[in-house]
Amino acid sequence: MLIQALNLCINGSASLMQYIAEVQKFPMLSQEEETRLAKNWHQYKNISSAHKLITSHLNLVVKIAMKFKNYGLLLMDLIMEGNIGLMHAVKKFNPNLGFRFSTYAVWWIEASIKDFILKSWSFIKIGTTQAQRKLFFSLRKIKKRILQYTNRETLSNEEIKAISNELAVSEGDVIQMSYRLAYKDQSLNSCLKVGDGSKKELQDMIPCNSVSQEVTYQNHEEKELKETILNNALANLNERSRDIFISRYLSENTQTLDELGKKYNVSRERIRQLAEQAMSKVKQYIQSESLKLNLYV
Repeated sequence: MLIQALNLCINGSASLMQYIAEVQKFPMLSQEEETRLAKNWHQYKNISSAHKLITSHLNLVVKIAMKFKNYGLLLMDLIMEGNIGLMHAVKKFNPNLGFRFSTYAVWWIEASIKDFILKSWSFIKIGTTQAQRKLFFSLRKIKKRILQYTNRETLSNEEIKAISNELAVSEGDVIQMSYRLAYKDQSLNSCLKVGDGSKKELQDMIPCNSVSQEVTYQNHEEKELKETILNNALANLNERSRDIFISRYLSENTQTLDELGKKYNVSRERIRQLAEQAMSKVKQYIQSESLKLNLYV
């Protein structure tokens, strides 16, 4: 329902400027009005109160999204992701704790936008720990602060070391992230010239390394066939040998020779012999069947 309310409030705007103009029409709430609406939603799930809370803070989302406009992504996409964070904030906000909703919502909005940016940057693969995420979102600003009074575009070794200490990451992470941030992703729909002078979209020139459906099906069929052969091999063993083989080689919690010896009231050496004999029979059966079917095992 919150998503439906948000769709109504943006009125289907396709233009960024139109959207910003629309959200600026929604008035800011007084603290008393904000608290009343938040309690109506928190206690009674009043959708109109949630809708008003969202619409009155859409402009806040725009302001926060603007801070991330230099990451090579569409500002409208960042705003929409921030709106999702805003809706989560409305759902989670507890007005009885005494905080302003906007203070609480900022964290959710920024977190949603940052997650979207990290997922969208195909080059960024190390943003897993909190320190590395901080490096991604802080390095551009720190580099600008350091290099603004120099003619250099790259960091010195001393500067890299200082940044690594400040952000609690390795110097290698700083170097790698600096390199990655210097290059923006290229749209797969961008056109490139080919040898004959014609143009093709980048996505048409990238080889597909994923496994085809035919190969996937073939692998599935081969796996099932191998399982069938193994089950038939086990069926050729007597009950005791089959149990020993499974307990020793196929079970997640393998049993020791001593445990099996106590189970069958024989020595551990006898269990070892029976296990080897069972293994030999299973191997012989599998090899024989595989040769018949020309199957690689």
